[in-house]
Amino acid sequence: MLSKNKIKYIHSLEQKKHRSKEQAFVAEGNKLVSDMLPHYSCPLLIAKPCWMATQGDITTDELIVAEDEDIRKASLLKSPQDVLAVFRIPSWKIEEADPQNELILMLDGIQDPGNLGTIIRLADWFGFEHIICSPDTVDVFNPKVVQSTMGALAHVKVHYTELGAYLEKQKERNIPIYGTFLEGEDIYEKDLSGNGVVIMGNEGNGIRKELEEMVNEKLYIPSYPQGRSTAESLNVAIATAVVCAEFRRRERGQSQMP
Repeated sequence: MLSKNKIKYIHSLEQKKHRSKEQAFVAEGNKLVSDMLPHYSCPLLIAKPCWMATQGDITTDELIVAEDEDIRKASLLKSPQDVLAVFRIPSWKIEEADPQNELILMLDGIQDPGNLGTIIRLADWFGFEHIICSPDTVDVFNPKVVQSTMGALAHVKVHYTELGAYLEKQKERNIPIYGTFLEGEDIYEKDLSGNGVVIMGNEGNGIRKELEEMVNEKLYIPSYPQGRSTAESLNVAIATAVVCAEFRRRERGQSQMP
């Protein structure tokens, strides 16, 4: 039986202040929870027998077998599935994200949970292991972000820090710092490196001015055909997909050269 206190605790994790206090977050859904269980510590898991029957050993501090009504009361979703889990927030170290040796994705003020979740999925697909976010970017453990990652949080580490100070250090190391701008160079014609920082800006305002001044490699995603009247800009998640795909296409092409 699922107690009222546990239901209250789960619902409290919808708010960032409680997630920070408890160092815990909620994930729901059959595939999402299955993907995340091997990678995150799980203090509480609530599941229907039908979901449990599809799993092997379930590693959790507390397992509650629930029916539809219990899941419905605990769930943060409009359409609950068969399992809900509370995971502990991990301690990811930003020092692991070294743009000297790899490409790092940087997000400046992303506000929409769906955009952040989609970008995390893209990072996972294109092999970006680290994302560095400004403090005002939406919380990665927001339930809407977690759900929209579709399990990609099992493979991508997301860090929050003051971006200006981080970029200053990278400039001192002569690290390539990329950003997308209307006045940038055509991404399909410009030389791209296999390491560095790639900045994607806020949905409405783009990359803030003080960070733009640190960008030493400005990119532009051209519309097609050139000169045709189009919308002013791409959605940030779509733009991220285009940029990540082009970086990896170049890297793949270079690795296949004789």
